[in-house]
Amino acid sequence: MKNLMLRGIVVGPVMTNCYFLKNKATEEILIVDPAAEAERICRTLDRIGGKPAGILLTHGHYDHIMAVNELKENLGLPVYAAREEKAMLNDASSNLSLSWEGKGYTVDADHYLEDGAVLELAGFTVKMYLTPGHTEGSCCYYLEEEEVLMSGDTIFAGNCGRCDLP
Repeated sequence: MKNLMLRGIVVGPVMTNCYFLKNKATEEILIVDPAAEAERICRTLDRIGGKPAGILLTHGHYDHIMAVNELKENLGLPVYAAREEKAMLNDASSNLSLSWEGKGYTVDADHYLEDGAVLELAGFTVKMYLTPGHTEGSCCYYLEEEEVLMSGDTIFAGNCGRCDLP
């Protein structure tokens, strides 16, 4: 990892990984899957130091999006997701928040991406790959120069990702 500082925390009711990708050269930070606990995420940002630059969503299940709206509003961050995930992000039944949390959470991304989209964010070149299976719009973000892939629930360490949910 040349310019990348990678940090992660576990947040929310089902212990979801939330990651911070800090560019050491630009001091900008991308947040991947801010699952819950927006205040804790902000405290982690303060500890890491730097300027938050955007939110990347690997998919739209509630346990990956519950802090998005608060972070978006308080920090003014743009949100990125796969185009195929728009319906799930905007429907509390589809994203399972109504049935699993008893409260509906929805998110509307600022940028819905096509498979293979290449973004210049926080001084990184980020390529989005659509990887359906966990959800229709599950995706991975690849930072080739940094040799880092953010896979969400598509791939687990030592295992395939989850494909047993709606």
